[in-house]
Amino acid sequence: MSEQNPAPAPERRILRRPEVEAKTGFKRAYLYSLMKAGQFPKAIKLGVRAVGWDSAEIDQWITDRLKERV
Repeated sequence: MSEQNPAPAPERRILRRPEVEAKTGFKRAYLYSLMKAGQFPKAIKLGVRAVGWDSAEIDQWITDRLKERV
């Protein structure tokens, strides 16, 4: 039985809103409405006025959307 070597996992990091907007093509208001509806990963509170998103969760969300096209 041959084992396939999976691709190395991308570096996991916290993405700030501009990066998430660039990756998804969505703006702030739409991201927050998707989060409220439970259709987008929740933001992580980083400080009093700062939030970010787990890059692995965003990448998985994008992958899931692409799978829905097929």
